[in-house]
Amino acid sequence: MVGRIRRWQQRHWRERSKADRVELYTVVTWYGTTWFFSLGWLLLPLVGGLDHRPVALVLGALLVLVAALQCAASNRLTRPALDHYLGRARLPARAHGVPAVLLGLALALLVALAALDAADPAVVRLAIGAALLPFGVLYGLTVPVRVFLRGAALLAVLLMGAVGLADPDGAGILVTGVIVAFQTVFSLLACRCGAWTLAVLWEAERAREVEARLAVAEERLRFGRDLHDVLGRNLSVISLKSELAVQLARRGRPEAVEQMIEVQRIAQESQREVRDVVRGYREADLGVELAGAQGVLTAAGIDCEVRAATGGLPAEVQSALGWVVREATTNVLRHGDAGRCEVELAVREGHVVLTVENDGVGAPGGGGGSGLAGLRERLAAVDGTLEAGVVGTGRDRFRLVADVPLRTVRGVTS
Repeated sequence: MVGRIRRWQQRHWRERSKADRVELYTVVTWYGTTWFFSLGWLLLPLVGGLDHRPVALVLGALLVLVAALQCAASNRLTRPALDHYLGRARLPARAHGVPAVLLGLALALLVALAALDAADPAVVRLAIGAALLPFGVLYGLTVPVRVFLRGAALLAVLLMGAVGLADPDGAGILVTGVIVAFQTVFSLLACRCGAWTLAVLWEAERAREVEARLAVAEERLRFGRDLHDVLGRNLSVISLKSELAVQLARRGRPEAVEQMIEVQRIAQESQREVRDVVRGYREADLGVELAGAQGVLTAAGIDCEVRAATGGLPAEVQSALGWVVREATTNVLRHGDAGRCEVELAVREGHVVLTVENDGVGAPGGGGGSGLAGLRERLAAVDGTLEAGVVGTGRDRFRLVADVPLRTVRGVTS
C-alpha cells in the first residue's frame, strides 16, 4: 500500500509544476468543500428539526438525495468551469442546465416543507443555504460578477416571497434574505478569489518559462557571437588571399604559391579555433561560468547560491568544470521545477569537487555531446568522474557531482 501511495505521488504530484500542484490542491479542496458544507448544513439540522410524519420523512429523504446529486453535478462541472475562467476552454452551452434544475427541485422541496409545517423554520432556512452553495460556487465563476449579483438579488426576492407565503413570519422572511446574501458572498469568496489566485500563479509560471527560454537563447547568441568572431575575419582573409592567388597564378607569378600556403594556414587555424569554440567556447573560464550560471538562474526566478574559489586550478580543469557548470545550469532551467540551486567548488585531498544541487527533481538532459554522456567524455580527458541522481530523504533533490584528481593533470601534484 505504501509503495502504491509513493508511485501515485511520483506520478501525480512530483512530476507536476508548482502551479499544477496548487491547482490540483484547489480543485480537490473545492470538491470536498461542496460536500462538507452542503450536507453539513442540511443533514445535521434536518435530523433534529424534521417532523416524524410520513410526508415529512419522504420530503426530507428526497431533499437529501437531491443535495447529493447537486454536489455530484457541481464536482463534475468544477474543472470545465475553472478552465473557462482561466481561458483554456469554453464552457458548454448548457452546462448549468442540470445544476439549475436540481437547485429548483431542492428549493421546491424546502418550500413544501415550510408550507406543510413539516420542519422547524430554522432548519428550512439553513437548508436553503445548503441548496444554494453547489450551484452558486460555480455559477459565480463562469458569469460576470454583476450578472451573478443581479441573479442572486432576484432569487432572494423570489425565495422571500415563496417562504413568506408558505410561512408568513416577518423574521423568517428576513432571515431567508440574509441566508441568500451570505451564500452569495461566500460563493464569490470561495471560488472566484481562488480562481483569480490561480490565474495570477499561472501567469507568473508562464513568465518564468519565458525568462528561462530567454536565458538559454542568450547563451546561444553568445555562442553565435563567438563563432562569428572566429570565422568572420578569417573567412574574409581567405577570400581575399585566394582571389589574389588566382590573379597571380593567371599572370604566372610564383607568389601565388605563397598566397595559397597562407590560405591553407589560415584555414587550419580556423579549424582549430572552431573546435575550441564548439568544445569549450574558447577555453571557458570557470569563474565566468559560475557567475553567469548564478545570473541566469536568478533571472529565471531560482534562488542560486555559489560557493567557490577557482584560483590556482589548471586550465584543463577549469575548462572541463566550466562545461559541467554550463550543462548543469541548462538542465536546472529545462528540467524539473527548481526553486533553489546550490553550487559548491572545493579542493579536497588532491581532488577538485564541483557539486550542483537543486530541489527540482527532473530528468537530466542526455544524448549526443550535450548531455551527461558528453560531460563524462570531457571529464574523462582529465581523468575526472561524474555522478548524478536523486538524493535526500524525500527523494526531492537532484545532485550532480564532478570529481577531478589534480595530480593527474599535466604533472600537477596535490
